[in-house]
Amino acid sequence: MTQPWDAVEAYPEPKAIGVLGWGRVLVRGVILATVVFGCLAILLLVRLIERPLFGLHRPWTPFITQFVCRTAFFILGIKFTSKGELMRERGAVVANHSSWLDIFALNARKRIYFVSKAEVAKWPGIGWLARATGTVFINRDPKEARAQKEVFEGRLLAGHKLLFFPEGTSTDAIRVLPFKPTLFAAFFTEELRTEMHIQPVTVLYHAPEGEDRRFYGWWGDMDFGPHLLKVLAQGKQGRVELIYHAPLKVSDFESRKTLAKACEEIVRGAHLLADA
Repeated sequence: MTQPWDAVEAYPEPKAIGVLGWGRVLVRGVILATVVFGCLAILLLVRLIERPLFGLHRPWTPFITQFVCRTAFFILGIKFTSKGELMRERGAVVANHSSWLDIFALNARKRIYFVSKAEVAKWPGIGWLARATGTVFINRDPKEARAQKEVFEGRLLAGHKLLFFPEGTSTDAIRVLPFKPTLFAAFFTEELRTEMHIQPVTVLYHAPEGEDRRFYGWWGDMDFGPHLLKVLAQGKQGRVELIYHAPLKVSDFESRKTLAKACEEIVRGAHLLADA
């Protein structure tokens, strides 16, 4: 019987971190924490002025987030590249989900606001960052579907580019799972359907030379701490690449299911082509 790709037994074999590796953990970790939490403090101070003046609109603070995310890849030694045009129309962005590094990658070039499960808000460190940068938290409860749609409508009509991961979970970075159509339903309301576009984005991780192809993948029951240490300790790093595809007009699709399927095929197609 074939072992499931996400089975604990299929996880990459952990490697011991050597003396040089721990040195990199210390240096990179201290610098990264200083940049992230130092800029978080600046962002919160700026937001005190920005919120009363602009409300939902955030003309200043997203640039702080972008600076942090771009700088993070420089500190880690991971090469970051992207291609394709950024969407100018109102709407949302959807992408495949492979790692906690996706947050840095997708924020590095585009001013976006993540849609995340409510549990993330309670995570130490990451939860604080998510709240400060305007993440939309949702509960997977059908009873809250109407309220969530109203939140989406308000943010989208305010010009925010919301980003969500339709796979519903992260993967091992070498596959794309089927896109769940649930969150696409928010774009088919009377207020949004004729105005909204969806831009699919393919996120590609290229592992360091000689390492498992799944090196940057973070999925299943993997703990965040050990994975972070592995990335910090790595000597010669790999790279992450973003491919921005042409936006899809929501009104061109008859239902959330057909729109979700179209986005999935575009993202998966570019992912498979990169592996060919």
